[in-house]
Amino acid sequence: QVQLVESGGGLVQPGGSLRLSCAASGRTFSSMIMGWFRQAPGKEREFVATISRSGLGTYYGDSVKGRFTISRDNAKNTLFLQMNSLQSEDTAVYFCAAQGGDTWNAVRTNDYNYWGQGTQVTVSS
Repeated sequence: QVQLVESGGGLVQPGGSLRLSCAASGRTFSSMIMGWFRQAPGKEREFVATISRSGLGTYYGDSVKGRFTISRDNAKNTLFLQMNSLQSEDTAVYFCAAQGGDTWNAVRTNDYNYWGQGTQVTVSS
């Protein structure tokens, strides 16, 4: 079983930045393709970004491309999401996710087997 714990959420002003972290345990972290999703109130869970096992490959949702950066530290079993130029539309609960499989550029929630509990990000002045 894989455990994922997100941290780093909070309240930030428009135009500001936040860095989310996701600590993983229970399985070799470097063996898993990882991703970030988000869910705003009343909306479906939305793909944000995914990263390959090595960290060399990344893929982003259109709404965050150029503003967010996904990265990982396999030595520390940690996934990151650097969020810059935050906008009110970025307000959501952000979830870390891990694949048990081998699907690259996976944007569907069904492609991921393990989920964290989420961390709230609120962008407001």
